[in-house]
Amino acid sequence: MGSYTVIHEKARCFYDHYERKAELQHQTHYCPGCGHGIVHKLLAQAIDDLGIQDRTVLISPVGCSVFAYYYFDVGNIQVAHGRAPAAATAVKRSRPDSIVVAYQGDGDLAAIGTAEIVHAANRGESITVIFVNNGIYGMTGGQMAPTTPLGKKTTTSPFGRTAGNEGSPIHVCELLHALDAPVFIERVALGNNKQIMNAAKVLRRAVENQVKGLGFSFVEVLSPCPTIWKMNPIEAQTFVREEMGKIFCPGNLRDRTKDLAPRPDPPQPPPIEELPRILGLGDGANGFVSSPRVRDLDARIKVAGFGGQGVLMLGEVLAEAGLQSGYEVSWLPSYGPEMRSGTSNCHVRISQRAIDSPLVSRPTVLLALNEPSLRKFLPTVEPNGFVLYNGRALPADCVRADLRIVAMPFIEMADAMGSSKVGNILMLGALLEATSLLDQEPVAAALRQLVKSDRWFELDLAAMERGRQEVRKAGETLAPGDDYLWGV
Repeated sequence: MGSYTVIHEKARCFYDHYERKAELQHQTHYCPGCGHGIVHKLLAQAIDDLGIQDRTVLISPVGCSVFAYYYFDVGNIQVAHGRAPAAATAVKRSRPDSIVVAYQGDGDLAAIGTAEIVHAANRGESITVIFVNNGIYGMTGGQMAPTTPLGKKTTTSPFGRTAGNEGSPIHVCELLHALDAPVFIERVALGNNKQIMNAAKVLRRAVENQVKGLGFSFVEVLSPCPTIWKMNPIEAQTFVREEMGKIFCPGNLRDRTKDLAPRPDPPQPPPIEELPRILGLGDGANGFVSSPRVRDLDARIKVAGFGGQGVLMLGEVLAEAGLQSGYEVSWLPSYGPEMRSGTSNCHVRISQRAIDSPLVSRPTVLLALNEPSLRKFLPTVEPNGFVLYNGRALPADCVRADLRIVAMPFIEMADAMGSSKVGNILMLGALLEATSLLDQEPVAAALRQLVKSDRWFELDLAAMERGRQEVRKAGETLAPGDDYLWGV
């Protein structure tokens, strides 16, 4: 062997050993004749040639493309079906020195991921997208893909794809070519050795464009899928060359890289200590103040009522005020069929510890602005919890001896003040007075942030004070030491 010169060997950016599941040690991930192995090889050669192994992050979503992380010794991220361009955007923006490659199939990119690829391309994200188009869903059982040729039978088009019933194949390169931002778009094929050699050059070019900082590059690869198309490998290559190639013509659609200057580096992020001031969360900024944490708190609050009663707004104020008080917070809205006159509710958590989930399935506090919400959520309130109900009296069949329940006609009181729209803030004032959940100052600051009108802000402050007065008058203030309410 000493007389031979090695001119080609396995790419350095491949793992030394390709791991498989214990029960599949003698099987390959890809079927005989599959194009993914070829594309892997060409991409790996490009990474090696450009010397970017330690900078490369490969995004592989659901489908046959997911196996890429078994082969490439680079940064690997597996993402949900179709979401590779969105994840690639996040990686590139957060780590601008990285070389980010989204590696996707046609069912993944052109079906469930259509929105992600269109918007990433339209923004001109500085990433490289490799689109492996074999005209069918491979891993999941041979369903029709957006790129399946007309007349072809699949498990979801058993009589053959027709333009009238299933629509014509989507030409993704041409679709993206209609956008202004992409700098490089080309379609290649793996139909014979000559096409494969050309594909190697194009893939390298697409990655190199990113190394040079030139912008969004997209390469579509027409690839054989012998198993799902029920062909042998030679027939599958012929199919790619002679049938797929006629529908999706190989060639360059756009190359704006020759005279393009590198994109400017993104601005440096501000120091983390500046973020509160920039976001209006610092002491005194935009009326906000910071208050010390008053207790070891883990309040789980459900706010519910009809759309238009200010359900979501009430939850937002609580979350913003909790944030200003130094707590961890979450706010999660949940709509009914309509915002106006339909049911709506929101989940609010205010905690001294990290919040594991924004969902509130077992609230410690229920704020029910109508009777249907009271009946729906009352059984879910934790024992020893607190309930505020918008009504003159509690329905007789809604009494729970293990809860503290206060019923007051908040909307009627709001009408008397001049607007039923402040009924939710009346309820907020009652909650604060009855429980001492949060101090007045951060709550008022949160209102100032969310309510832009001076007139409505003053009316909200008056409504909050009225709610406090009604609770004091009724003697419903929480007794000291009743911290069981907060789930700690």
